[in-house]
Amino acid sequence: MKKTNNFKSSYIGMRNDILILIPDTVSKVLDVGCSVGALGEQIKQRNRAEVVGIEIDEQMVKVAKEKLDRVIIGDVEKLNLTSYLAPNYFDCIVFADVLEHLKNPWDVLKSATRFLSNDGVVLASIPNVRHYTTIMNLVIKGYWPYRERGIHDKTHLRFFTLRNIKEMFQNAGLEIVRVERNYRIIERPHQFNRFSKYFAFPLFKDFLTFQYLVVGRKRGKR
Repeated sequence: MKKTNNFKSSYIGMRNDILILIPDTVSKVLDVGCSVGALGEQIKQRNRAEVVGIEIDEQMVKVAKEKLDRVIIGDVEKLNLTSYLAPNYFDCIVFADVLEHLKNPWDVLKSATRFLSNDGVVLASIPNVRHYTTIMNLVIKGYWPYRERGIHDKTHLRFFTLRNIKEMFQNAGLEIVRVERNYRIIERPHQFNRFSKYFAFPLFKDFLTFQYLVVGRKRGKR
């Protein structure tokens, strides 16, 4: 079995920033793009919840199966999920840095809501392309900064600002009830980023937001 330390580190770590947004009452979770199951394992330990994952990478699935209750292998854009999942079953569906990797994240998000209970939540973490580093590179350098990770990860197919995220959730029949932000002054991981929030003044915070954490519910189902 392939060891987890051979995987891209940004894809396999624990996500406390997501975990704290998941209600304590959640008991059935669908983790779309579950990777090696690190987040799902956190949820299982804290909530004692059933966690089902979806993952396209076969080696990651091997690891995730040891941690989660069930893992569906395949491309979420091609799978017929009605063959695997029951309608209105999950009280939490998680997209942790997944939607930006899809060809049609709008349809995937909308389709996923059929498996969400009426009082359930959808939680997504999505990079913010409006970060000032995008603007600096395009305007000053005339260059799109393709990278191995982060906002400009070269495997990203779609790019979002907060306004784009709101439109996508609205199109999926979801009402956003909470928005949190992860700030970074330096786009790559750096110890100085711990001070980023202190520079996030109202006029600048959208440009220092590295990532949005969004919680939504079915409209009219609060």
